[in-house]
Amino acid sequence: MSPLPSTGLGLLGYTWRPKKPTDDQAFAAMKAAIAHGATLWSSSSIYGLPPDPPTAGLHLLRRYFTKHPEDAPKVTLFIRACFDAQNFTASCSPEGVRASWEECNAILGGVKFIDVFGPARMDQNIPVEVTVGALKQLKDEGKIGAVGLSEVRAETIRRAAAIVPIAHAEVEFSLWSTEILTNGVAKAAKEHGVVLWSYAPLGYGFLTGQIKTIEDIPEGDGRLMFGRFQPENFAKNLELVDKVKAFAENKGVTPAQLALAWIRSHANTGDVGDLVPIPGATSADRVIENCKVVEITPQEKEELDKIVKSFPVAGHRQIPGADHFVWT
Repeated sequence: MSPLPSTGLGLLGYTWRPKKPTDDQAFAAMKAAIAHGATLWSSSSIYGLPPDPPTAGLHLLRRYFTKHPEDAPKVTLFIRACFDAQNFTASCSPEGVRASWEECNAILGGVKFIDVFGPARMDQNIPVEVTVGALKQLKDEGKIGAVGLSEVRAETIRRAAAIVPIAHAEVEFSLWSTEILTNGVAKAAKEHGVVLWSYAPLGYGFLTGQIKTIEDIPEGDGRLMFGRFQPENFAKNLELVDKVKAFAENKGVTPAQLALAWIRSHANTGDVGDLVPIPGATSADRVIENCKVVEITPQEKEELDKIVKSFPVAGHRQIPGADHFVWT
């Protein structure tokens, strides 16, 4: 088994924002990711905003691998699906799982094999074993390379792993979202050899220091639905960003590089096993910046830990009122 890359690539922002990058810009960033070792790619069947279809992210991938077929075997592609975007409900029945794979595979059109496949969110009304059993069948049939999970609690990981090996699980983990260290998720993943993909490792861009006011986020941007980007919380959370920026400047790195280094510093320590951050930069320059591995000393990690523990992050990390889609 080849060693894990230090950084992956989250593709949400490529299609899930009002002003999307052009194919030329997106392809340049995706090319840069491969060139700099960020070969774990995460997308979904629901990465699209109107007027585009929910599957816009899959169509982007098809266009990319059609133009660059030589890159298909270099990338480990994780597609999170099994979700009805129209009704905003999980679709995790055996029929829903298979239908979702068929849709994703048809859109990709054979230009890229789905290396890892799983639900964007688990359906709380369907037993884990039923959903994962359907995923196991797809794997046994050779239709997917491995089974993956997303935004799952420790119990879900353990129950799923009893049915089929779980290769990867996406969880939100960053300087302002540290729950996996205390809710048992990281420990359960390590117990079962599950590689954690840390999505939104830069707080949806907030932790980079590039977003200074709420007006920096364009109207219609999905981030404006999240609790931490609400006006009453925004200014409070800037205090954490300012502390991270000051720390980064003192070290001579960017805030993004520091935030990613802090995440990596947890890998294979204590209750945490394999862990890879998957930032979502959409320009080649930002991708290259994020791929540059910065090391932090134990003392620096301790100092950052103190900052994190002393700072009360304000607001829900995702959409307020949608807790049934958190830790499923």
